[in-house]
Amino acid sequence: MKVYKFEAFTNVIEKNIREGVFKPGHKLPSVRDLKEQYQTSISTIQHGYEYLVARGLVESVPKSGYYVSNRPDLLNQQPKTKHKPVARDAIFKQHLGLTTSQKAGRNFSEFNVAAPGDLLMPQKLLLRTMQQVIREQGAGLLRYYPPIGSGELKENILKKAAVHQTIINYDELLITDGALQALYIALSAVCKAGDVIAVESPCVFSILEVIRVLQLRVIEIPVSPIIGPDVDFLKKACRKTTIHAIVVTPNFHNPTGSLMTDDQKLSLLSVAYHYNVPIIENDIYGDLNFHGQRPSTIKKFDEGGLVLTYSSYSKTLAPGIRLGWLAAGKFMERAEQIRFALGSTVSPLYQETVNRLLAGNSYDRHVRSLRMQLAKNAHLAINLLSDFFPENTIISRPAGGYNLWVKMPDATDMPQFYDQCEKIGVRFTPGYTFSFSGIFDKYFRLVFAEKFSPKRIEALRMAGKSLR
Repeated sequence: MKVYKFEAFTNVIEKNIREGVFKPGHKLPSVRDLKEQYQTSISTIQHGYEYLVARGLVESVPKSGYYVSNRPDLLNQQPKTKHKPVARDAIFKQHLGLTTSQKAGRNFSEFNVAAPGDLLMPQKLLLRTMQQVIREQGAGLLRYYPPIGSGELKENILKKAAVHQTIINYDELLITDGALQALYIALSAVCKAGDVIAVESPCVFSILEVIRVLQLRVIEIPVSPIIGPDVDFLKKACRKTTIHAIVVTPNFHNPTGSLMTDDQKLSLLSVAYHYNVPIIENDIYGDLNFHGQRPSTIKKFDEGGLVLTYSSYSKTLAPGIRLGWLAAGKFMERAEQIRFALGSTVSPLYQETVNRLLAGNSYDRHVRSLRMQLAKNAHLAINLLSDFFPENTIISRPAGGYNLWVKMPDATDMPQFYDQCEKIGVRFTPGYTFSFSGIFDKYFRLVFAEKFSPKRIEALRMAGKSLR
């Protein structure tokens, strides 16, 4: 069973509570005191306290600290059922909650969900296209499709990629159930449990969770919001350690929004070639450039089949369209086996719907409109944060994608800030979810993929006001 760093102190606190050493209402040691005592990070201590809060043993009092729960019934309850308890990962559940929508029953302004808002999704286009597909193909949609995907859909994906000079071979392309499945397949095709991989830092929680499930070890490569991953750092890491894969998002990285230049992509590829390390390229935001031409992929420059590129349509169409793809390069044979083991086919309805959109000009028209709206939203979000938040706040300036990466002044009490945001009714994604370490505690991600209503603008104003 996985052991978390925070258990070093949470086990002691829980033992003292259950044995009556710490009575209800007893004030517990501060986060900083425990940090010094156990020589660990602030985020580890905070995660531990959040774990104890979730179990009902501890209560958090804003601006005061943590106290033993005043509900003794929670401390001494014994299970009255013979069913075995279900093990739950407290950190996973917490991070999942911080990165997914919780709108049901709550009046929140959510800036933490990396998906297009209702008003940015082409709802009428999607539903109309689905209805046409159902009318025309009927019961054919209820049968199995080829495990690697519809041939016609694959052809249209290849044509779209060729427009920005990315040449993908038909026989290396897999249709997947979204981008995360594509990542899972790619990593499984080139790595085994215990292998070391290089991953960007910061890196979105969903990618980190796939890495953790596969029991891989990581070296975190620093990412600059301006130039992307530090290729020199990666080169040094490859010299010292056998690295089995490099996972990167070169175009509009989540969360920093950074865009690698072609020279930087070539430099990264040369390191991969020199050390024979596969690159797993996430191009999920590649179509969402605000200005100029769509950026190139690393795959465009790959002549040896060492790059595995994946993407999906959840960011450009709708999160419920669970359809992605993986160009697996020379690792196709293994990738195809893994894909089959995960389930024989992606929804025929989604495949035919996306195929029809790609075959005409509907998809391109929609994406042009979406890019313009996202560019406006990014500009507005930067201006609002500049107006409402403290003067020393540092805000990234992305050239595409969904995200702002925001660094708060060093003196900011981030737990208190998030507590205030919860009371106000606004959610951001805390920086500590973007790394296995605690180095981004002063950061948060803001997603601007929904139109800015007066309510959302007021929520940002109130969040900034809480810091003054």
